[in-house]
Amino acid sequence: MTQPDKMTSRREFLKTSTKIAAASALAGVALPHVHAQGSDLLRVALIGCGGRGGGAADNAMDAKRGSVKLASMADVFVDRQTGTFNGLKAGPTKDFVEVTNDTKFIGFDAYKQAMDVLKPGDIAIFATPLAFRWVHYQYAIEKKLNVFMEKPLTADGPTSKIMLDLAKKASDANLKSAVGLMSRHSRHLEQLKKHIEDGEIGDIILMRGYRMHGPVGSMASLPYKTQKLPGGDDNTELEYQIRRFHSFLWASGGCFNDFYIHHIDHLCWMKGAWPVKAQGTGGRHYKNSPEGQPYVDQNFDSYSVEYTFEDGSKFNFEGRCMVGAEPRYYSYVHGSKGIAVASKANDCGGPSSTYQGQNTDSSKRIWQSKIDEAQDGNPYVNEWRDFLDAIRNNKPYNEVPRGVQASVVSNMGRYACHTGQAISFEDMLNHEHRMAPDADKFTRISPAPLQADTKGRYPQPMPGIVTNREYGPAAA
Repeated sequence: MTQPDKMTSRREFLKTSTKIAAASALAGVALPHVHAQGSDLLRVALIGCGGRGGGAADNAMDAKRGSVKLASMADVFVDRQTGTFNGLKAGPTKDFVEVTNDTKFIGFDAYKQAMDVLKPGDIAIFATPLAFRWVHYQYAIEKKLNVFMEKPLTADGPTSKIMLDLAKKASDANLKSAVGLMSRHSRHLEQLKKHIEDGEIGDIILMRGYRMHGPVGSMASLPYKTQKLPGGDDNTELEYQIRRFHSFLWASGGCFNDFYIHHIDHLCWMKGAWPVKAQGTGGRHYKNSPEGQPYVDQNFDSYSVEYTFEDGSKFNFEGRCMVGAEPRYYSYVHGSKGIAVASKANDCGGPSSTYQGQNTDSSKRIWQSKIDEAQDGNPYVNEWRDFLDAIRNNKPYNEVPRGVQASVVSNMGRYACHTGQAISFEDMLNHEHRMAPDADKFTRISPAPLQADTKGRYPQPMPGIVTNREYGPAAA
């Protein structure tokens, strides 16, 4: 893979993204339909067999858009692959799981073997840590496969440019690419978007998103060899960082990107624009486990970001992972004539609603979304139905440029908090720090992208001290 261009302006980036969408729109007319030959069957390869990957495979088979069967699985870890396989075989879509021992693959090159089982026009699911997204996407395009990839897509500027270049190649080849930002497939939010566009709450002047709860996932980690893991001491340091991917920015973008990107994406969708600047603050209030052992991950446990749009309007996001603190998990859109509840709960929970004035007083409610919950209530299934419809009917479909944009905006907020410096969309996109440049060359014994000091501590953000990148070359 060639290195990305040195400098890209925000306008150039958005213009290029628009061109990719246009190319995708023409692809169905100008190019032959890439679809598995001789059958209605679409076969799926699952790359990354954790909970998210297993969920995506289940959603694909549950979407009821023709015959879809799971044909192969790949992961770095046997225990994850075995657990997900057993779960799928015991679940409601078990009859569509056709994976055999011969189509289960383990290792850092297992993604190639799993995709080699497929035919052109079949589907690869990418649900590994994001550092491998461009590696897997590049191979899928070579194999002429459609792709569903989980969010986030990138954690830094160089890989954002690489992913955009690959997205163009996919569209040029008439391949369909979906991204697991399911808020865009929430039928509640789709209805709200139309009401906002029709002017029901006036011009958007402020948006607010909150995701505040206790620690989840692997956002807080103890030192390597101290953290309990499946496989115990057999895990290399690289494997430890992959298993604890939420803890390390190179693997996930940290808890900020992985947890908060849904609110960032759907609120920017409501606005119809991406922010031009971010400033923020945050900190790590609890630095030790309940047992008194030091955490060594790269996350803060609280984040507060102010995004600014080109028209001067604002988007405030608040994130927190703390035990005992008040939980908040919803989003709002403020207009010049009223307010909208976007997500009533969680990432995109309905119903959405609009109100006169700036309070969500039920007596002032203008409108509330209504859908058939049994048919359309699951956005994770909806996104697969939309994706499969595009494949089967040869419709233009490439969500990767938007997924990259949402990832860049997430990176902006995280960077602003971690450095104590405001940052623009352009500066984030063009920042030269590439966190995992050799992801395509990893083996289980490769050095991990982050190296610990003699006390097992990793480089961590130091706002106001390390200001030109998110963490220094050594632990503080």
